Amino acid sequence: MSPPASAPDFVAAIEDEYHALRTLAERAAVQVDDAQFFATLDSEANSIAALMKHVGGNLNSRWRDFRTTDGEKPDRHRDAEFEAVESRDAVLAIWLRGWGTLDAALGSLTPDDLAGHVVIRGEVIALPRALTRNLSHVAGHVHQLVLLAKHWTGSSWKTLSIPRGMSEQARLGGTSGASGPRV
Repeated sequence: MSPPASAPDFVAAIEDEYHALRTLAERAAVQVDDAQFFATLDSEANSIAALMKHVGGNLNSRWRDFRTTDGEKPDRHRDAEFEAVESRDAVLAIWLRGWGTLDAALGSLTPDDLAGHVVIRGEVIALPRALTRNLSHVAGHVHQLVLLAKHWTGSSWKTLSIPRGMSEQARLGGTSGASGPRV
């Protein structure tokens, strides 16, 4: 049995998983055109744009001033994250701002921070739990985004992991057929 992970190991693992998810989402989103980026499957479904806007808004709210303020910031308007926006560039700006906020927060963590708590919607939560809960939230939306991108691109989809029919080669150490994070 291996020894428990140290605080820096935990933060590095969390950071790696967030970055793998970001890369996965961006590699999927770049495969769709603007019409597909904003398209929904039905009136109750989210578009790739809405998912990216929501994740960016969530990360910016949760991890901005996380040591001293509630993770649900008064300036966040969650419902607006699911409304249409004027351009792909506007969505990407929100997406990038959220990831920048997360990166700054993760980069500032100290071992002592991991023994502390954060507040989200008035609830006091241990910081490691808040990190893993948010990571799970982001993962869910990223995988929705990937499924939508794959749906919209159809036969022009470029796989983000091991292509069909190449699992054996990958298992034996051959090429995966795609670079980037695993799915």
